[in-house]
Amino acid sequence: MNDLLNDALGLDAESLGVVQMALRALIIYFVALAFVRIGDKRFLGKNTAFDVVIAIMFGSIMSRAITTAQEFLPIIVAGGVLVALHFVVALAAFHSDRIGTLVKGEERTLVRDGDIRWGEMAAAHITPRDLAGAMRSQGKLEAVSDVHLATLERSGDISVIPREGT
Repeated sequence: MNDLLNDALGLDAESLGVVQMALRALIIYFVALAFVRIGDKRFLGKNTAFDVVIAIMFGSIMSRAITTAQEFLPIIVAGGVLVALHFVVALAAFHSDRIGTLVKGEERTLVRDGDIRWGEMAAAHITPRDLAGAMRSQGKLEAVSDVHLATLERSGDISVIPREGT
């Protein structure tokens, strides 16, 4: 049974054939799906650079198990370690605002009571057109004077709260 598994997955091979890659892809699909489900809903959602970096690293590592003749199990373990690391750092960020800010960044107030904060806009590389787009999509607003608060969130989204009576 062990020899059959070794041959089917190319565990001792110097290069992989089409069938071996296909079987590895099948296994890695389900292993990666399990890891992501264990990780939590945020793991591959639209979130912070923290989440994006871990997702790219995870995909890169897991793809090696499919396309290279490198050792199969250590690559899967490395993927699991990344998911565990993401969980630990996210837990630490939950319990510590300092760690949360370090790994996820900080929100920036772009507009307060109709006044654009140009320094914050420049620091965040947000153009007036970006702000206008967020005002239309988030707050259904056209004029900055109708904005009570516009914030660049840690996820990269701009949230817009209209002024009372708007």
